[in-house]
Amino acid sequence: MSQNARDYDIVLLGATGFVGRFTARHLAQSAPAGARIAIAGRSSARLQEVKRDLGVDWPIIEVDTADADADARLAASTSVVATTVGPYLRYGTEVASACARAGTSYADLSGESIFVARSIERNHDVAQNSGARIVHSCGFDSIPSDVGLGIAHEAAGGVPIVAATLRVRSLRGGVSGGTIDSLRQQMKEMKTDASTRRLVGDPYALTPGPSVRLPGHRGSGLGKERNAWQAPFVMGAYNQQIVQRSNYLTGWSYGQLMRYREVIATGRGFAGFSRAAGLSVGTAALVAGLALPPTRALLDRVLPAPGAGPSSNAIERGRFVLDVDAYPVEGQPVRTRIAAPFDPGYGGTGVMLGESALSLAFDQLPERGGVLTPMVAMGQSLAERLRAQRFTLNVDTLH
Repeated sequence: MSQNARDYDIVLLGATGFVGRFTARHLAQSAPAGARIAIAGRSSARLQEVKRDLGVDWPIIEVDTADADADARLAASTSVVATTVGPYLRYGTEVASACARAGTSYADLSGESIFVARSIERNHDVAQNSGARIVHSCGFDSIPSDVGLGIAHEAAGGVPIVAATLRVRSLRGGVSGGTIDSLRQQMKEMKTDASTRRLVGDPYALTPGPSVRLPGHRGSGLGKERNAWQAPFVMGAYNQQIVQRSNYLTGWSYGQLMRYREVIATGRGFAGFSRAAGLSVGTAALVAGLALPPTRALLDRVLPAPGAGPSSNAIERGRFVLDVDAYPVEGQPVRTRIAAPFDPGYGGTGVMLGESALSLAFDQLPERGGVLTPMVAMGQSLAERLRAQRFTLNVDTLH
């Protein structure tokens, strides 16, 4: 079926959820005139509320993602499906597969290693044949990491990279109930299947085939560099997998020996050490707590529930600044600064997913299908779109 013959350019699945509403609002504000957008979900009444709140006249599609036939009809009706319906292990498998079969591009917010690995196994070859771009992790997981390193690599002349580090300089914003639920579901899966435990900890879990594989950065991550303390970034293990998949999909253009890591810069002296130690202990405690049923039950009482989020005031105050430093085998090191005046998990993620959907629907992108990454699928086109939305994505030489 021709893309132009389809009913819609973009269908936003999960528009009634917390992040879904931010994405819908962004599409309402930023989509080009004449864009054919529909919103989809389980409740027609709640979708009508979204339409009223936004003042749009978008069509509504009532769909249960557990219904494979409904997923197939949805995928066949549109050029792009953008979905905020997680955990994706539970709600995303059939949607992604339906898009792969239909030649429909797809974007989600997954930070779930197990889901993405299964999607690659199930959908990559199918999507290559159909021309579908199946793009996972189009939010704060993992656009800053993936696109930040990708444009740094291009600025360094495209030569192999010895090492790269993402440093969180500042981050203000809440954690969504959906993110916590995705982590919770993945921990449950790991509890029952030893192979998934190995997968989650493997930086090359999303890069099948032979390669020179170095061990990933493990341990607490608490450490000191240039007299400044740093702590592990909770999303670093997953983002490392996405970055290495971009490397793999481009013929290991970053270099098979590239080491990539993500940390939080906490400052100097005793205050910096205290912050780093607290973050390291807190991250380890959260992961350990969600792994065990008794402590998981206690954490469920205090952590945000699926579909929940912080107050509007807290979201308005959100912002982030990240640096990605890349050290090529020859030439000067380069730094990409990624920053935005948005809450990373809500407003910022809504912009990133919305612009990913618009890029997939309307930009002139490389003719490439498969289970891709944001950098490989959209690259500089997405970076330019984000710059137009008040994102900083600047590359400079490090001296």
